Amino acid sequence: MGRDAGISAEKLTALAEYEHHPLFSELERLVLAYADHLARTPVRVPETLFARLRAQLDEAQLVELTSAIAWENYRGRFNRAFAIESDGFSEGAFCVVPVRAPAALPSGDGRPA
Repeated sequence: MGRDAGISAEKLTALAEYEHHPLFSELERLVLAYADHLARTPVRVPETLFARLRAQLDEAQLVELTSAIAWENYRGRFNRAFAIESDGFSEGAFCVVPVRAPAALPSGDGRPA
């Protein structure tokens, strides 16, 4: 899909380094950071990040972006729950391994937060 949308193989490979890689624009960095925060459990989007997104996107764009990210997270979690694998439609595609998020601090009762 990325290649069909005009994203280069170089950019797809650099995705794990989006925060500092020169191939990504400031808006792309903000959107990817937002997606990273929305994919975490629990979801915590820093106010500064959201404010920076608001400065570049209007309300409708923010709603559409948030909806798309939330939908992809839903699909990914649903598929994992049922061990649904790829149907092979992405033959030869890049699958960048995400950086593991830091473990959540334990809650007051000793369980992970």
